[in-house]
Amino acid sequence: MRIVLHTRARLDLAYASLDGLSVGDALGAQFFMVGRSLPDLVAGKPPRGPWEWTDDTEMACNLVTELRDHGEVDQTRLATTFSERCEPYRGYGAGAFTILRKIRQGTPWKDAASSAFDGQGSCGNGAAMRIAPLGAYFADDPKTVTAQAIRASEVTHQHPEGVLGGLAVAHASAIAARARLTGSPPCDLLGEVLDHLEDSFVRKGIEKARKIGTAEEAAYVLGNGSRVTAQDTVPFALWAAARHLGDYRAAVTTCVRAGGDIDTTAAIVGGVVAHPPEEWRREREPLPEWSDRAEQEF
Repeated sequence: MRIVLHTRARLDLAYASLDGLSVGDALGAQFFMVGRSLPDLVAGKPPRGPWEWTDDTEMACNLVTELRDHGEVDQTRLATTFSERCEPYRGYGAGAFTILRKIRQGTPWKDAASSAFDGQGSCGNGAAMRIAPLGAYFADDPKTVTAQAIRASEVTHQHPEGVLGGLAVAHASAIAARARLTGSPPCDLLGEVLDHLEDSFVRKGIEKARKIGTAEEAAYVLGNGSRVTAQDTVPFALWAAARHLGDYRAAVTTCVRAGGDIDTTAAIVGGVVAHPPEEWRREREPLPEWSDRAEQEF
């Protein structure tokens, strides 16, 4: 079914994805703390809030405001925003913090991003963790999802795997958003994502994910983000989203069960599935005022 989105509808989808991403991130981060109970979460009793969100959410908020204010990604502008709004205590990795510090000090974003890992660029999961709202925003136009996701990823990730990780999540989010609009769940979300990916370790991981039936097997075969790379994070996260596309609680709980980089896998899954339970959203620390949709006039 062909759909055409106008600005209000795009923002509805993007902010629903941002809610899902930020709640998943904030809840996942709780399970790096002592005294959190997985059995209680499985039983429907999450930790008491407020749940503080991490760099995943901060960068996603920056990306959403870029779309809210401009309708598309300008790489120089987005890089500047990322660097100026970077709050190190939110859990930024050393590599990301170094790139953003260089940009803030005047290094062109491409030079800063390219300098990571001895000039290879980062293949980390940072582009993937923040990008779901962009896929939802452009849900009616897969070609634009591809172009804009690449732009948004390259600002900090110059390694092809890091970019393809972001691209895969953006398309998964777009597919899920279209499904919510049309009321027709995708028959094969992972297969539809593969239609947009070049040969890569991320692609190979998603191909494997299509054949996996249990969360334990998925985490063992695909990884759970513990290496903090796109290739050991995105295939598992998209597997969990595809298996629980209509059940936010189950999707995020699957990430917590798997361990590893829980806040990031839960952020990716939450951003794709979107629409977290209201009682969970209330426990999440409020998002920054500057990211509020109310600042956009129609």
